[in-house]
Amino acid sequence: MQWEVVIGLETHTQLQTQSKIFSGASTRFGAGPNTQACPVDLALPGVLPVLNRAAVEHAIRFGLSIGAKIAPTSIFARKNYFYPDLPKGYQISQYEIPVVLGGSLEILVGDEIKVIELTRAHLEEDAGKSVHEEGFIGPHGEASSGIDLNRAGTPLLEIVTEPVMRSAAEAVAYAKTLHSLVVWLGVCDGNMQEGSFRCDANVSVRPMGQKEFGTRCEIKNLNSFRFLEEAIQYEIRRQIELIEDGGTVVQETRLYDPDRGETRSMRSKEDANDYRYFPDPDLLPVVIDDAWITAVRETMPALPAQLRQQWQSEYGLSAYDAQLLTQDRDTAKLFDALLAITGKPLAKAAANLIAGEFASSLNRSGISAAASPLQAAQLAPLLQRVADGSISNKIAKDIFAILWEEALSGKSISTVDQIIDAKGLKQISDSGALETIIDAVLAANQKSVEEFRSGKEKAFNALVGQIMKASQGKANPGQVNELLRKKLS
Repeated sequence: MQWEVVIGLETHTQLQTQSKIFSGASTRFGAGPNTQACPVDLALPGVLPVLNRAAVEHAIRFGLSIGAKIAPTSIFARKNYFYPDLPKGYQISQYEIPVVLGGSLEILVGDEIKVIELTRAHLEEDAGKSVHEEGFIGPHGEASSGIDLNRAGTPLLEIVTEPVMRSAAEAVAYAKTLHSLVVWLGVCDGNMQEGSFRCDANVSVRPMGQKEFGTRCEIKNLNSFRFLEEAIQYEIRRQIELIEDGGTVVQETRLYDPDRGETRSMRSKEDANDYRYFPDPDLLPVVIDDAWITAVRETMPALPAQLRQQWQSEYGLSAYDAQLLTQDRDTAKLFDALLAITGKPLAKAAANLIAGEFASSLNRSGISAAASPLQAAQLAPLLQRVADGSISNKIAKDIFAILWEEALSGKSISTVDQIIDAKGLKQISDSGALETIIDAVLAANQKSVEEFRSGKEKAFNALVGQIMKASQGKANPGQVNELLRKKLS
């Protein structure tokens, strides 16, 4: 039987505010346990929550970026459940009327662009943290656990998609795009190791062609893209094998164990009525008027979708190139800075450099574009020397590698021209010199010459390779192709 996978993601993004959503306590990460939990966070008798305006503005900013509706009035509710790290016995969240409704996000899956519809994004407070570590000893010497309430009350924006993703690859592409967007907007620092961005994946399977959804399982608190992909792939296999063996999928919450590469049952999955939502009597409705929305809109940076459209129309970039260049704000800034120096005609070359050698070097070095040791001022001359014929693309890659290593080592960075002169890398464009090299290669490779003349095009490429090797990569490739074809014909 053919199976179809159905995936929806709920993403908790920690908002970049100095204080918590309903108190003045700090949100700084890494403080000693329970040193950033004030009476409001501890739910002491008589305390009242006060909404953090900056958290609401972050939510508005996100809603505008995805083309969503900003609710003119939204309401906070109490989500009731009991857990050791939830002092109040309920979480302040939004249920019936969230601040952000609808919207969509464009993602790139391989070479294909897909639009993911969003259901909502609502504000809520985070819970504390249960700490299960060695060293916690109970009153009778037994192993115990600790509770750290520093995180309690930290502002979250929970972003929920429609169940429109059909593979783990799509889910990861969406999560990466969303991560890039919230960091781009400045609403979240995106630090997944610290829990600032974590996903819950709702996964179900159904026979291909069936309209009704299968029974879903929710995999909680996935804080890396690799774990997200692995967890979904495992859960898909588990559910299909279970059904094909005659079993039934049970609606439940599961955790992913990265050491074993499997999900395991955590608890039965609750429905909304199990939480007994009701409006929080201590908080007034949030009224967001047009003036407030306009004020937030005016502080927003140019959005990835806007830049993609602009670059495709102005510079003739492909949708794929434009998508790659807007995966994060620092990469987009680098592209803009390069074009400010080199001009519009080199847009495609700049895009190729960033998506090629630059991206590969970032990955190998394990750093982000924001931490790049090379800036536009060092890279622009590389594009210009290729454009004016001074060097070939192959030599440009060699020079980029030299620049990158110098920059990483902290040495004084050479200029492109200094490297070309010092290593004698200037491209050979003199026809006479090229003909001498070509004649020598043809004389030494008569078999390839005969194969080409008998109709084997691959032989031509082999000859070009020999010529480039003989010239130590300095021959102008365009001229080599032109002169070689003339001689062979």
